[in-house]
Amino acid sequence: MTQLTRRIGGAELKVIVADITTLSVDAIVNAANTSLLGGGGVDGAIHRAAGPELLAACRKLGGCPTGDAKITKGYLLPARHVIHAVGPVWHGGTRGEAEALGSCYRRALELCGANQLTSVAFSAISTGVYGFPADQAAKIAVHATIEALPAAPLVVDVIFCCFSEKSAALHADALARYGGPCA
Repeated sequence: MTQLTRRIGGAELKVIVADITTLSVDAIVNAANTSLLGGGGVDGAIHRAAGPELLAACRKLGGCPTGDAKITKGYLLPARHVIHAVGPVWHGGTRGEAEALGSCYRRALELCGANQLTSVAFSAISTGVYGFPADQAAKIAVHATIEALPAAPLVVDVIFCCFSEKSAALHADALARYGGPCA
């Protein structure tokens, strides 16, 4: 169910409630850990749905630092690729968590641009076991994504794929209120 759709520049941005592993897009963005070897939540669900080839591909990447992202094929997923973005663990907001989270979204779009992808679906990075406050994370996700769209000029379809209605409402509110550069 679509919560909100908004066109910004040449891209259509949508907020939906869905299982990200079911989306047929060029890339889904996984909320990964630094090892990239799977975990709980959305990371575990993506690894299970993609099959063992995803784990084998991730082993070859040698991990990924917080705030960065790496790309693999999607294997058994409907998505052609998985972008593994490593979000920050929340420590009260005093250790650069906001900057690291924004960097995840920017790096994911840079990878979309570098790989000539046109559609991408983001999970709500760091809002699960990493404890990032969902309201702040939604604002950062929307602002960082919109501001990074010029790095991926072929991207015309951006989905904020939320697992719950509450998360979708926060993302929809942030998207509806977007009016310019992130403060």
